[in-house]
Amino acid sequence: MKLKVGDKVVVISGKDKGKEGKIIKTLRTANKVVVEGVNVVKKHVKPNGQTAGSIVEMEAAIDASNVMLVDPKTGKGTRIGHTIDKNGKKVRVAKKSNSTID
Repeated sequence: MKLKVGDKVVVISGKDKGKEGKIIKTLRTANKVVVEGVNVVKKHVKPNGQTAGSIVEMEAAIDASNVMLVDPKTGKGTRIGHTIDKNGKKVRVAKKSNSTID
């Protein structure tokens, strides 16, 4: 998976197509990400001794193939590649604009 926590992404398919948000959590084994404000579902919480039961809205995981990293240079979705920089460190680059992401 080429995405990291904190990356700004845009949803490219599904009910939330076109929405942008930041990655909150990555689930590498399932190849899924949780994006803030995207794929919001309602979860029923059981009551316990201190609190009453309620319905909470939270973000559910979305497949990593349904999101695309936003290029910091152009502000649009872009594919990601890897390259080695001058210092010998592996860095992510945007394929279209060839700009370094991190």
